[in-house]
Amino acid sequence: MTFFVSLLKDWKWPCIAVGLSVFMLAAAHAFEAFGGLAPCPLCLRQRDVYWALIAMTLTGLALWKIVPKRRFLVALNVMVGLVFGVGVVVAFYHAGVEWSIFPPPTGCAGEGPIDPMAFQDFNEPMHVPSCTDAPFYIMGLSMAGWNGVISAVMAILSLVAAGATFRGAASDQPG
Repeated sequence: MTFFVSLLKDWKWPCIAVGLSVFMLAAAHAFEAFGGLAPCPLCLRQRDVYWALIAMTLTGLALWKIVPKRRFLVALNVMVGLVFGVGVVVAFYHAGVEWSIFPPPTGCAGEGPIDPMAFQDFNEPMHVPSCTDAPFYIMGLSMAGWNGVISAVMAILSLVAAGATFRGAASDQPG
């Protein structure tokens, strides 16, 4: 338990968040490249959250190296949690679209897969995969649903990490 708590403190948690974000992007690209699952527009929005988290966190860690204040790390962990929270909203919205709970956004008509490397006549419309069709389900959840669960767990852990880092700052202060 002490080892787990130590991972949530200080600069370690933002690094873990970046690592998980890289892993999630790699997995999404692997499903695309090796599984032939072209991403729909909402799938791409879910990836945008991870790209934003990576950019924000690496920038935050670089700034922290310049001005190493513990309260900055607390704020960074809170921001990481909020970005993962955005990931929860985007992923669960996509899952809701797949379950016909929410209407799909414009551009998610699902006119068939596209091959971005097949250059054809640019006057012809491109076909986009449907946001309403999940390619498969694992234990009742689609890829979007699992992304939402992972993002929710990471958001909660990020906020716990912010608290652990803050408490670490309080215990470092002389009595």
